[in-house]
Amino acid sequence: MKLFLIAPLLIPFVTAIVLLLFWARRRLQRIVNVIGATALFGSSILLLLVVRKDGIQAVQMGGWPAPFGITLVADLFASIMVVMAGLIGFSVAIYSLSLMDQPRESFGYYPLLHVLLMGVCGSFLTGDMFNMYVWFEVMLISSFVLMELGGERAQLEGALKYVTLNLMSSALFLSGVGILYGMAGTLNMADLARQLPTVTSPGLITTVAMLFLLAFGIKAAIFPLFFWLPASYHTPPPAVSALFAGLLTKVGVYALVRVFTLLFVQEVGVTHRLILIISGLTMASGVLGAVAHNEFRRILSFHIVSQIGYMIMGLGLFTHLGLTGSVFYIFHHIVVKTNLFLVSGVVHRMRGTYDLKSLGSLSRISPGLSALFLIPAFSLAGAPPLSGFWAKLILLQAGVETEDYAIVVVALAVGFLTLYSMTKIWNEAFWKSEPQPQQASQPLRPASIFVMYSPIILLALITILIGLATQPFLALSSRAAEQLLDSSGYIEAVLREDR
Repeated sequence: MKLFLIAPLLIPFVTAIVLLLFWARRRLQRIVNVIGATALFGSSILLLLVVRKDGIQAVQMGGWPAPFGITLVADLFASIMVVMAGLIGFSVAIYSLSLMDQPRESFGYYPLLHVLLMGVCGSFLTGDMFNMYVWFEVMLISSFVLMELGGERAQLEGALKYVTLNLMSSALFLSGVGILYGMAGTLNMADLARQLPTVTSPGLITTVAMLFLLAFGIKAAIFPLFFWLPASYHTPPPAVSALFAGLLTKVGVYALVRVFTLLFVQEVGVTHRLILIISGLTMASGVLGAVAHNEFRRILSFHIVSQIGYMIMGLGLFTHLGLTGSVFYIFHHIVVKTNLFLVSGVVHRMRGTYDLKSLGSLSRISPGLSALFLIPAFSLAGAPPLSGFWAKLILLQAGVETEDYAIVVVALAVGFLTLYSMTKIWNEAFWKSEPQPQQASQPLRPASIFVMYSPIILLALITILIGLATQPFLALSSRAAEQLLDSSGYIEAVLREDR
C-alpha cells in the first residue's frame, strides 16, 4: 500500500473527524486545524518528491485490480495540484485563526474546511471518472455549506446561484459518465484511454467530449458559463473566498486538462480549437467585468474568470509548450489569487468595507500591506520579473509557435486591461485620500496581526521565488506537460497489474 498516495485523502478526513469530536472546544479545534493542514501540506510535498523521482504512482483500493476497483493515481500534474491544495489549505487555516468569527467556528467551519480539502485532493488523485464525480459532490456539498455559513442575505443569494449551476454541472457530468460507460464498458481513465480509440463512432465520442466540456466548463467558469462566480465568490468571509478563489475553479480546469489530454484526443481539430476560442472569449469577458466594477472582491472574482482563459489557452493549443504554460499558469495563479483575497480581508478588517470609493490612504496607513498587495497584483497583471510574467510569456510563445496570432493578441490586450484594473484598486484603495475617515471595526492584538499577515507574506515570497528562480518550476511544468501529452506512462502505471 502506497501510503504517500493515500495520505492527502486520509489526513483531512481524520482531521475532520477529530474536529467533530472537539465540536464544543474551539481552542482545541483551532490547534487540530493547524496540525491537520500542516500534515496535509507536508504529505503533499512528499507525494510530489516521490512522483518526481520514481515516476507516475498508482494504487488500487480494496484489493480490486484496475479497471474494476477504484484507482488512485498521481502523475506530476496531479501531484503539483495536490501540493497547491496543501499550500492553500495551510495558508487559509492559519489566516482563519485571526479573521474567522466565533459563530462560524462554532457551527463547523474547521471540519468543513478539511472535508473540502479532502474533496479537492480526491478530485486530483482519482483515476476513475465516477470516483471523480463522487469527489466533486463531496467538494460541492462542503463548499455550499461553507458559502452560506453565517446566514447573511448576500451569502444565501450567492450560495443559491452557486449550487444551482453546480448541480446542473453535476447532472451533465453524470450523463457523460453514463454514456462513456455505455460506449467503452469501463470508467477507469487509463482503461478508457485504451478503449476509446477502438470505438467505431468518433462522432459520438466528440458529442460526449462536448458534454464534459460543458460540465467541467461550468465548474471552471469558462465563457459563457461563468456568471455564477462573480455573483457568489464575494459573499462569504475572506478566508472562504480565498480558498474558493485559489482552488475550486482550478479543479474544473484540472478536469478539463485531464480528459482532453487523456481521453478526448481523437478530434483535436474540433475539440481543442473550440477550447482555444472559448479561452479567448473567457479572457476578454472576465477582464471587461473587472474593469467595469468598483468593489474589491468583485474585481478579483472577475479576474478569476479572465485568468481561467489563460489556463485553458495552452490546452487549446495542445502543444508541449502550450501545456507547459498552462501548468505553470495554474500554480502561479493559485498562489497569487489566494493572496489577493487574503489582502482584501485585511483591508476590510482595517476599514470595514470592500467598496473602493469608500477606501483610501492605505499606502500611508499601512505601507507594509501596500507592498504585500503590489506583489500579487503586479504578478497577476504579468509584470516582470514576477511569476505571472513568465506564465504569460510561455503561453504567448506557444501561440506564436503555432501561428495562432489572434489568441496572442487577445492575451496581450487582456494583460494590459488586467494591469489597468489592478491599478484602479491601487489608486482607489491605497493611493488616493480617504473620502471619510473611518475607524477599524475591531482593534487587533499583535498575535492576531502576526497570524493574519504570515500567510500573506508566505504567498508573496513564493510569488517572488517563482519569478526569480523560474527554471526549476519551468522544468517541472515541462515534465508534467510531457506526461500529459504521452499517456502511455499513465496507462502503464494504472494497468500494469492487469498485464
